[in-house]
Amino acid sequence: MKIVSVVGARPNFVKIAPLVQQFTERGINHMLVHTGQHYDYDMSKVFFSDLNLPKPDKNLGVGSGTHAVQTGRMMAELEKVFLEENPDLIVVVGDVNSTLAAAIPNCYLHLRRTQF
Repeated sequence: MKIVSVVGARPNFVKIAPLVQQFTERGINHMLVHTGQHYDYDMSKVFFSDLNLPKPDKNLGVGSGTHAVQTGRMMAELEKVFLEENPDLIVVVGDVNSTLAAAIPNCYLHLRRTQF
């Protein structure tokens, strides 16, 4: 089984940490994708070190912009990732732009998704 988890903002990092730990302990093929919604040290990198999260397998580096611009960029890039990786399951957590951006292409591509 291949799982892709999508994160991008401070609340996502806190919520995904225990799941990533379980995936690792159980030997599950897992890919962590960071959209880049939050990108500076205090809003992103500090959480990876404090929560012992591995460096993301992909960082989309979307950066700032209006909610629509940011979400649109994320959707386009995440669709590419989903098509390349063809995961069995996509995991999204929370209710931020990154969560929405992962859910929409996921629905169009008819992939399995779970949200916490």
